[in-house]
Amino acid sequence: MLKPIKIKEDFYYVGVNDRTKALFENLWPLPKGVSYNSYVILDEKTALFDTVDICYSDIFFQKLDSALNGRSLDYLIINHMEPDHSGSIGLLKNRFPNIQIIGNKRTADMVKGFYNIDKDVTIIEDGSELLLGKHNLKFYLTPMVHWPETMMTYETTNKILFSGDAFGTFGTLDGGIIDAQLHPERYYDEMVRYYSNIVGKFGSPVQKALEKLSQLDLKYICSTHGPVWTLDDQIKKIVSIYNKLSKYEGDEGVVIAYGSMYGHTEQMAEVIAYELAQQGIKEIILHNVSKRSHSYIIRDIFKYKGLIVGSPTYNNKLYPEIEALLSKIENRDMKNRYFGYFGSFTWAGAAVKRLAEFADGSKFEIIGTPVEMKQAMTEDNYQACLALGKSMADRLKQDR
Repeated sequence: MLKPIKIKEDFYYVGVNDRTKALFENLWPLPKGVSYNSYVILDEKTALFDTVDICYSDIFFQKLDSALNGRSLDYLIINHMEPDHSGSIGLLKNRFPNIQIIGNKRTADMVKGFYNIDKDVTIIEDGSELLLGKHNLKFYLTPMVHWPETMMTYETTNKILFSGDAFGTFGTLDGGIIDAQLHPERYYDEMVRYYSNIVGKFGSPVQKALEKLSQLDLKYICSTHGPVWTLDDQIKKIVSIYNKLSKYEGDEGVVIAYGSMYGHTEQMAEVIAYELAQQGIKEIILHNVSKRSHSYIIRDIFKYKGLIVGSPTYNNKLYPEIEALLSKIENRDMKNRYFGYFGSFTWAGAAVKRLAEFADGSKFEIIGTPVEMKQAMTEDNYQACLALGKSMADRLKQDR
């Protein structure tokens, strides 16, 4: 039988690792897998915090049964209802028919809708508390981080925050569960990628949640994905990452995302990048949208202030992968970026016009003069690309 992992007295990890799934939400690559985290507290009453994807319910129940060691389970605390965390609720209710399910009103609606369970469901309000014995739980509603029912649970005795998906990362837990047992910096970029891909649209609700939680003394942050954060410097680090990302603040640097069929648009991107470097910009990331998953491009757009997009004309429209990327950017309600654009065509130009339409509808500051190239590179095109790169560099340097 698989065993739970003890984090602290009466407090156990019963989560699982998924090294099989290729795409999170059938969209975002998982080259390093992902964990589905669940936790249990043993007191006069026993409480489980979220479940796991139903595909891993057998492993999950082995760990849970071992942790309970013959005891019954009194409470299931639901912080988030996405099926990768709620998928085992139906099976859990069958094993523990008298369990009390704790959640807010929206949670209760989803428990009924997903699993046809409406008995033994206790609806809590923001600030409600639940005493397990020596462990006391306090509930904080944090809607739209990143579903409408999301909430967090604070255990006041040991100062543990069960944060749902907030502060989560892609990547499995390979032996170590808590940050002190591993190299936490390897998860930082995956936290940014997780946030930008999954939570990115909801900056304002995240800010409200951070404000609500700002007065809490946090000794543990237990997300439903990734490590358990316990070190003071690491807790400060991940909270600062969320604070910065949810304000749409970026570092000095430029993402150049381009599509290119035969290399001409790519040549424009390289000239722009060359001039950025000549002007002293060191963080320059070129993404060929046909070879790089949008997941990583979006991550980098969240990291850096400058964004330059280039596209050839394709069927009198944007290159399809560029069009798809711009749609994802729009869906995340991105702000506080400096935006430039360029394009190419052979006989009828449309890409630059359509990039201009995107720019006009965005919340970005438009930088420089767009460059449009017909067929192959000319001296005029070359100089125009240099000018676009310089304009972006000059704007970034104003913030120094």
